[in-house]
Amino acid sequence: MEQLALDSTAQQARATRQRFGALLEAHRGIVFKVANTYCRNPDDRDELAQEIATQLWRAYPGYDPQRAFPTWMYRIALNVAISHARGDGRRRRHAVPLDDAVHEPVGDDGDGFEVDDQVRALQRFIAALDHFNRALLLLYLEEHSYREIAEILGISETNVATKISRLKQRIRQELA
Repeated sequence: MEQLALDSTAQQARATRQRFGALLEAHRGIVFKVANTYCRNPDDRDELAQEIATQLWRAYPGYDPQRAFPTWMYRIALNVAISHARGDGRRRRHAVPLDDAVHEPVGDDGDGFEVDDQVRALQRFIAALDHFNRALLLLYLEEHSYREIAEILGISETNVATKISRLKQRIRQELA
């Protein structure tokens, strides 16, 4: 009888690992987007991605399947990245340009230099943001709804709208 209980427990653990592995694989882009946003150095990005995956696994038993997995995943990943960046900031400062995260050429609207300059200016703006606003802008640029952003960041939808409006205004002022 005791052996049956052990076999059943082992099967449940294996099934849980398989479910988690499938979910992580299906949404692995989230891990890499967050790691790319918070780390410049490739080794640091790899370390952060591994730490995010580890923390996701540790938190997985508390995941509520009634909630969207990507939303839950973003929340964990951003919290880990912010904690990592705070700790890393004590050792060294890393600003994260988006061109390290995006490996495709910048579009050309007939005046490629101006577009490149605008993109670089936006990258510098994003890199200078505090961790919370960087996460907020990342989610907004990925076209998440205000409701999703609010749930991920743990703030109200009204607060999301206000903060995004203020960020847009700052972008217009600083990049004009």
